[in-house]
Amino acid sequence: MSTERRAPGGWVNSLLDNRDKRLPRIAGPCGVIVFGVTGDLSRKKLMPAIYDLANRGLLPPGFALVGFARRDWADENFAELVHDAVREHARTPFREEVWARLSEGIRFVPGSFDDDAAFDNLTSMISDLDQERGTGGNHAFYLSIPPTMFPVVLKQLARTGLAVQNGDQWRRVVIEKPFGHDLRSARELNDIVSDVFPEESVFRIDHYLGKETVQNILALRFANQLYEPIWNSHYVDHVQITMAEDIGLAGRAGYYDGIGAARDVIQNHLLQLLALTAMEEPLSFSPESLRSEKIKILSAIKLAEPLDETTARGQYTAGWQGATKVVGVLEEPGFRQDSTTETFAAITLQVDTRRWAGVPFFLRTGKRLGRRVTEIAVIFKRAPHLPFEKTMTEELGQNALVIRIQPDEGVIIRFGSKVPGTAMEVRDVTMDFRYGTAFTESSPEAYERLLLDMLLGEPSLFPVNAEVELSWGILDPVLEHWAKQDGPEPYPAGTWGPPSADLMIAKTGRAWRRP
Repeated sequence: MSTERRAPGGWVNSLLDNRDKRLPRIAGPCGVIVFGVTGDLSRKKLMPAIYDLANRGLLPPGFALVGFARRDWADENFAELVHDAVREHARTPFREEVWARLSEGIRFVPGSFDDDAAFDNLTSMISDLDQERGTGGNHAFYLSIPPTMFPVVLKQLARTGLAVQNGDQWRRVVIEKPFGHDLRSARELNDIVSDVFPEESVFRIDHYLGKETVQNILALRFANQLYEPIWNSHYVDHVQITMAEDIGLAGRAGYYDGIGAARDVIQNHLLQLLALTAMEEPLSFSPESLRSEKIKILSAIKLAEPLDETTARGQYTAGWQGATKVVGVLEEPGFRQDSTTETFAAITLQVDTRRWAGVPFFLRTGKRLGRRVTEIAVIFKRAPHLPFEKTMTEELGQNALVIRIQPDEGVIIRFGSKVPGTAMEVRDVTMDFRYGTAFTESSPEAYERLLLDMLLGEPSLFPVNAEVELSWGILDPVLEHWAKQDGPEPYPAGTWGPPSADLMIAKTGRAWRRP
């Protein structure tokens, strides 16, 4: 039985057409239990997103939020933490009436993950919430904790029966990346989770999939006749997918050392972006159809070889980030001075399908790069015949369609246009669409969309087992190759990565975009 409800005032339209997607979906009776509520993710993303959903009227009146942590707190202490997080990080304006309603359902359970008594208390509290708040036995367990602690918490959820679904009630588990650190560990993690929760109740969060511009890839491709006919190897020369950050480790050295850029970003974010860019049109936007097409693409991806020439990695050294002098990664507090963990990674992939045969996909990510930007750049082949003198087109590059994920979310189209004047001279110009200026409503944060979808049981934006394992299968050979080589190549902070990354793409006769 569906727990989805319609927004106030939408009941009449709902009766006329319950498939009208313009009507907002509201979660039915439910609660969320967050493990790791004192961490940065919880304070900066989860708590503000929950408030923003409540502020938009998308949570039920009896919604419950339970925090679990090793703190000697009462409910009021946890409510104060949530209040401060919301005040500082919420996207929507703070309203006392919304906070008052939300705070009525806030509870806290003190204890450690191996504390049987604490989980027994949690079980009793959830039962009480079902009676007091009308949560109806519907609860999601958000594991905002290190993956090493997953087995402990999952064992407790199984022991107490909290993972058991009775009748129309649902129980779900939400897992943050990383989903393992290689294929073997990912399979072990998936086995542990599936022993407690069925796959349809497991929601693996990749926050990039919740961004409006990522979902706009599907709209851009399949709702328009303009692009799909040229979205293939006959017209596309290559594709560049970039996620660049201008910050360093920002206090995350302990987490990042040993993981690195490839595991942290390429395995999940960038391969998911590639799948959405390269996939065939799904039969529908149902979860099953979307997943099926993504899995086909991930199954068709091959590493370009030899890996010495088609991959690159680096570590940032001291340099200038704008007007600020910054230290190198080996001087970052908590990062081992002999570490070979990369802060920049680039790989070349091929998609062995008829649509993409011969089109290279270049993926890169790094910290302390020239600027913060995430984009997908589809670079087109040059026109087969140019009836122009060389001097007329010397400033003309290749046509490109660039989907900006962040910041300044939108789409850029680059094409050639005649320069005003009596001479025939063609130069690159751009058409620039931005979400911020084209629409009056601001885009919700990714966690708002993903949390709401999870509460609604809508799994389209959440990777499944097969996607996770296929992604690790693509990346593992690169990691194994790098482990046998010398350490990462240094690059100064504020630049666009090591020289080997430029050489990697230059050997194909191409060059990286400078966003």
